[in-house]
Amino acid sequence: MSAAESAPVLGPEHSTVRGPIGYKQELHRGVGTFASFAAGFSFVSILTTVFQLFGLGFLLGGASFFWTWPVVFAGQLCVAFCFAELAGRWPVSGAIFQWSSRLAGTTWGWFTGWIMVIGQILTVAVAAIAMQAVLPAIWSGFQLVGGSGADPSILSPTGAKNAVILGIIVLVFTTLVNILGIRQMAATTSVGVAIEIVGVVVLIGVLFALSERGPSVVLHNTGWEGTGHYFFAWLASSLMAAYVMVGFDSAGELAEETYAPRKTTPKTIIRALVISGIGGGLLILGALMAAPSLTDGNLSTFGLSWVITERLGDVLGRLLLCCVAVAVFACTLAVQTSGARMIYSMSRERAFPFSAALGKVSPRTGTPVVTSIVVGAGASLALAVNINSTTIFTALSSICIAMLYIAYLGVTLPLLVVRIKHRATDHFPAGHDEDGAPLFSMGRFGIAVNVLAVVYGALMVVNLMWPRPEIYDLSTNGNWVLQYSALLLVGLTVAVGAGYFGYRRLHTRIDLVHVPHTHIAAEGADA
Repeated sequence: MSAAESAPVLGPEHSTVRGPIGYKQELHRGVGTFASFAAGFSFVSILTTVFQLFGLGFLLGGASFFWTWPVVFAGQLCVAFCFAELAGRWPVSGAIFQWSSRLAGTTWGWFTGWIMVIGQILTVAVAAIAMQAVLPAIWSGFQLVGGSGADPSILSPTGAKNAVILGIIVLVFTTLVNILGIRQMAATTSVGVAIEIVGVVVLIGVLFALSERGPSVVLHNTGWEGTGHYFFAWLASSLMAAYVMVGFDSAGELAEETYAPRKTTPKTIIRALVISGIGGGLLILGALMAAPSLTDGNLSTFGLSWVITERLGDVLGRLLLCCVAVAVFACTLAVQTSGARMIYSMSRERAFPFSAALGKVSPRTGTPVVTSIVVGAGASLALAVNINSTTIFTALSSICIAMLYIAYLGVTLPLLVVRIKHRATDHFPAGHDEDGAPLFSMGRFGIAVNVLAVVYGALMVVNLMWPRPEIYDLSTNGNWVLQYSALLLVGLTVAVGAGYFGYRRLHTRIDLVHVPHTHIAAEGADA
């Protein structure tokens, strides 16, 4: 019998013995309202991700690639609403794994969690190499490979190698912060997010003030030099928006370390996405309006860093880039923390090898130290084996986001099945948070929003994994392994997971949490 089934459901503030959904409280509570928001916002990190992929999005779709942003935002908002409902009722670390297990059972939950773990490790790697888009633009001395005169573009051989080196250095420091404890992690992330928000506001204001053209620039595909039907190029350019607007669920990953999680977490999940969506959209629009040129190739090659240094000059431009560097560090830290909590949550249920070590919390820091090291080491390995690849950035970005979208589907799809199965009754009754207020609920709009979340997620998985040479094989040498790397890696991940899961099933019981569908209404009704 799992911990969730062997103990009464008590709110986290109502028991000193058991935490949320019956787990013993081992993780230290050190995350307040702003820090919870910061966890989701810094994972999204519009400064990090927009700086990373703006040039690629413009290269693939021209100025009108902007319209992928509101489409992705609307789809992910539907997903966020679904997650917010679940976060209030099951405020448990390792949210995606826990929610999917309770909605659809052991097997479904394990595979959802397994895919999410691999996707998060790859996302940590991609977030870390974002430093290449910033640091060499601040000071040429950060271009360690080839010297200051080398090409810093991450799509070049010297830029790609340097990105790996800078990324591994960043991962060393984020791992150390994670090991120190949740309060240190939360404080670092909160400071990073505060600096990022100020940087975004200032940057948007400056870009609009120094604009060269009007907002109508997004009505044309100026800058696109591709061939064939533009719609397919526009779909490819949506990688940028899809990569930016993930990770808002990170607040759910820290639920067991958050004060009053039933009250706090649902709000911060939605708030992180909404603020990121508005700020990111304005940032993209401002950059397109302020860019010195849309046709000389600099915007697609050097992205936002070029716009800032050209329009603001070296001194002010580099100061703002320093804000971006802080945001990149906070983003990498938040993604690593989220991945570490996912592995911890699954190991607590003996779902992984070496679960005794991976599921252990340091009594001194109150954090899962070993899982933080595993995520950092895994991300560093993913970078190191790709040090000679100029496709490392685009390929890893698309693959990791596709895997996160698959994991999100692992929650929204069974949630929709449960909604339809119990549509005659309100299977999500009001319930109450720690202050006695009703828990977040979409009410009668639940099924409609859930359907949109599933349809959007499925279409984006297909779009992200489509074997486009411009994403997976930039060398255009016709390397089929590179071109189909997303399908191959996801297939390999599922196959390895199936092999291990099958082996464990034959030799021992995997004691994962599973709450029958009929218990969904009861859980969390009285926090």
